[in-house]
Amino acid sequence: MNDSTVTKADLVEEVVRVTELGRKESEAIVETIFESIIGALQGGDRIEIRGFGSFRTRQRRGRTGRNPKTGAKVEVPPKRIPFFKPSKELKDHVNVGAPAPPSAGNAPVAPQS
Repeated sequence: MNDSTVTKADLVEEVVRVTELGRKESEAIVETIFESIIGALQGGDRIEIRGFGSFRTRQRRGRTGRNPKTGAKVEVPPKRIPFFKPSKELKDHVNVGAPAPPSAGNAPVAPQS
């Protein structure tokens, strides 16, 4: 399994490579996309990128937690958390070459092109 991490700088490099734009323009493109996603989530909007997935926020209830160091009770306030749901296409792309899960029937699977 590959444990490498793709960073924002790597994404900028890929934009430079594919578009042949300068580094500054490519950085602006990547930053604009991330800022747009963050702004939409802050505003309570849902972002849907067909073939990739959707972003939205979920409400997490407040609760009583414990400080692991002292054991004292701590009130954790309710908050919104970002949530990503991958599309079926993204799941299929990620699982190309992965072993197929056992199925109920033995029907042949058509190769995807």
